[in-house]
Amino acid sequence: MRKRARFAGLIGWRSLVAAGDASIIGIYGFGAAAHIIAQVCGWQGRTVFAFTSPATNAPRPLRAVFGAAWAGGSDEAPPGQLDAAITFAPVGSLVPATLKAVRKSGRVVCGGIHMSDIPSFPYRILWEERQVVSVANLTRQDAIDFLEVAPKAAVKTETVVYPLEAANEALADLRNGRLQGAAVLVP
Repeated sequence: MRKRARFAGLIGWRSLVAAGDASIIGIYGFGAAAHIIAQVCGWQGRTVFAFTSPATNAPRPLRAVFGAAWAGGSDEAPPGQLDAAITFAPVGSLVPATLKAVRKSGRVVCGGIHMSDIPSFPYRILWEERQVVSVANLTRQDAIDFLEVAPKAAVKTETVVYPLEAANEALADLRNGRLQGAAVLVP
């Protein structure tokens, strides 16, 4: 696994651990962390539903490359209820949508480093012991555990290298779903 992808893998790993033993897991936002952790989920025998920005054409490759059982836009309902959901997308408005998608006592993990404000939502979508948790810190033990699992799961990382001068192009590719994996800026 490439060195730059390890941090994304650790965020993904900690988010997956926070999701608990969910059999059917929804992953919202398919950047570097999601690409890595989807592979771990497949190795663990979990069913993955992949959600991407509605403006992209990313779902088809996600199903083929990462073995997602279903892929669609984040504005779509999954084909069945989720046991848990992880959102890596920095979009606070996805939190109520993910709560609607998880079953009773399901958990929503906010795994992004930052997120826009979460809008107000009706209590009924939180009711029945649904939970919203966030991932804020990584530990040495997270690294030990993930680096033990990654080779067993045969995790493959994808990076696209951009010269530093093309940082705006990298951001545009990320926003428009033209980037699969992680963008790496080099001087």
